[in-house]
Amino acid sequence: MIDPTTTKMYAEAAEAADAVERQFTANAGVIDALVARLKQAPPRFIVTCARGSSDHAATYGKYLFETTLGLVTASASPSVGSVYAVQPQLDGALFVVISQSGKSPDLLRNAEIAKAAGAIVVALVNVADSPLARLADTVIPLRAGPENSVAATKSYLCSLAALLQLAARWSGDAALLAAIEELPEAMRAAWRQDWSSLVSGLRLAQNLFVLGRGLGLAAAQEAALKFKETCGLHAEAFSSAEVKHGPMALVGADFPVLAFAQDDDTGASTAAIASEFRARGAPVWLALPGAQGAGVLPLPAPRHPACTPLLTVQAFYGAVNALAVARGHNPDVPPHLNKVTETV
Repeated sequence: MIDPTTTKMYAEAAEAADAVERQFTANAGVIDALVARLKQAPPRFIVTCARGSSDHAATYGKYLFETTLGLVTASASPSVGSVYAVQPQLDGALFVVISQSGKSPDLLRNAEIAKAAGAIVVALVNVADSPLARLADTVIPLRAGPENSVAATKSYLCSLAALLQLAARWSGDAALLAAIEELPEAMRAAWRQDWSSLVSGLRLAQNLFVLGRGLGLAAAQEAALKFKETCGLHAEAFSSAEVKHGPMALVGADFPVLAFAQDDDTGASTAAIASEFRARGAPVWLALPGAQGAGVLPLPAPRHPACTPLLTVQAFYGAVNALAVARGHNPDVPPHLNKVTETV
């Protein structure tokens, strides 16, 4: 068995706070210029376009934009443009494309369609000279640095951070602006949290639900993907509201549940469904900033709940890396996967 602290995934996840801090400083000018343009000609709505972990970041962006700006935000299906050759009516939209490599053909095609339709195309990319970056009206570099492990970690967190900085400066929310100043240090604190109970509890598991809601749903989606790709553990993400519409029938004794609760108005309902599942005999772990008690995974409390998903995922990455090793996997080289997936 390898030492979990020697994997590329561990090292790269540990760099996330430094990368976010670097990003906030370096991107301030480009964000402010974009915000000035958006305030001068406000978009009618926002559309996101992404796949994989980047699409989970887009889920976060949806809730972030809708809760801070009140702008309806929808996710585009890349296949509509690249396979079905449909040209959606996107005039007056802000079209946000999120991609680590910036060269997947389907994302490029949809960005081209959006630009031709009159949308403002903004690309969040880790490769600043990629084809997507050259196509976009505005490029927001993720600045995660090289990422060699197949499992994306710091680039995902940098995607969330870029969306957060954009929303904070666009909305002018004083509390959110203050919170992002403290975010890198809060992420460092999250990385130090002890989630070993999750590792030991899931070492022999075969199935798992991961729950989140609102701003926290993207964290649940990302966790479920990482369980599958790094641990060979079948995990499905659900909103803590949607899980009650059918999927909860599967949860009973010995069916594990990981719940990510937000420190906002969605938190109580997520904690309540976690308690309900625990009462059925299910092994349940709850991550909620500041919470204590049996089955609680510790998290520092940020100044603003929009920062909580980044802290949750930062702590989770350390745990899932250790779990992968405990289950006999190398998280850096999952079977059948490549670092860059180019979908047509």
